[in-house]
Amino acid sequence: MRSIRPLLAVTGLVAALTLTATACGSSEDKAADKPAATETAGAGDGGLSAGLADTLKKHGVDPEKWKNGEWKNWNKDKWLREAKDFVNPVIDGLWKPDRMKSAKDPAKTMSAGDLSGGQGVSDPEPKPVSAEREKTPYHDYAAPVGKVFFDSPEGHMVCSGTVVKDPENPGRSNLVWTAGHCVHAGSRGGWYRNIVFVPAYNDQGKDAAALRNARPQEIAPYGAYWADWATTSGEWLADGGPTGGEGAPYDYAVLHVRPQKGTKSLEETVGNALAVDFDAPEAKQISAMGAWGYPAAPPYGGLIMHKCVDRPGRLSISPATPTMYRIGCTMTGGSSGGGWFSEGDDGRLVLVSNTSIGPVTSGWLAGPHLGRGAEEIFTMMSDKFGGQ
Repeated sequence: MRSIRPLLAVTGLVAALTLTATACGSSEDKAADKPAATETAGAGDGGLSAGLADTLKKHGVDPEKWKNGEWKNWNKDKWLREAKDFVNPVIDGLWKPDRMKSAKDPAKTMSAGDLSGGQGVSDPEPKPVSAEREKTPYHDYAAPVGKVFFDSPEGHMVCSGTVVKDPENPGRSNLVWTAGHCVHAGSRGGWYRNIVFVPAYNDQGKDAAALRNARPQEIAPYGAYWADWATTSGEWLADGGPTGGEGAPYDYAVLHVRPQKGTKSLEETVGNALAVDFDAPEAKQISAMGAWGYPAAPPYGGLIMHKCVDRPGRLSISPATPTMYRIGCTMTGGSSGGGWFSEGDDGRLVLVSNTSIGPVTSGWLAGPHLGRGAEEIFTMMSDKFGGQ
């Protein structure tokens, strides 16, 4: 095995990593329609806009019934999967603190036997790096990071996301980076529903007992931001699966969000946003990379933010797909979707990946190497919502 100790001595990077990522779980269904040709999706602007209502009606769904519970219908014919059919109307009062706390955190996992090829370009499995509990309050260290909540056929779920800078809307970004499997089920299903982003979830790092009677502000200090647009890769739509599949190297997504209450931008509200590096070096050229998240499977409970820092290695899922980054990390199910950070050429922290998959037994995490395809969907999103 590759012997790489946790790079805790890399104090500059550890100190710079003042952000976090959260946990993610999504689920699949047996709906298996042909993948959509496009990769973007739109929704109403904080309610049932005319366009969104028309989309629902086109698919035989009464808009008001949707808001009153029809969204719980995961029948294959009702599960919208094409980009143009994404809908996410705001449902007031849906994401209450108790619902957030009970959201599931299943991980995207894989065993060694799931690797279909390309072993020649995979580095040896890394030594596990013990996840460390993040300091509180999180907003002092991780304001741009939070949880992405959504509904799937298996119930209400949770992922994580990071507030990222919007080139077309400097200082006022409403863009969130997360994993593709946090917004879409891939080849076996469609778009998830009721997608919201909650920055700095459980900001004070309280345990379950302390949160039993917590005020909403303790759970969601900056409020909830509903996604009104989502975009992910065509490869994830076509090849994404329950354990990542050949879609794992393309398992990334961008959300455009708007506050459930008020008009202030997400970046202005949390006070920070992170640039995305679509030209990050290969793994061997990076001395340290950090991943943050809310691990939920034992011995963790999903409420407390943790972090891992390690020297990345390479993981190849298939000879036909790009090599992924891999780091040692003991975070368990619930860490998917969380951002991975490294220092850019100018010494500033940048987002270079997100958690996509991990082993059946915790010990490492893997994330996509963001390249031209990721940049294209990000640019498309930025251009579409320029100035918003």
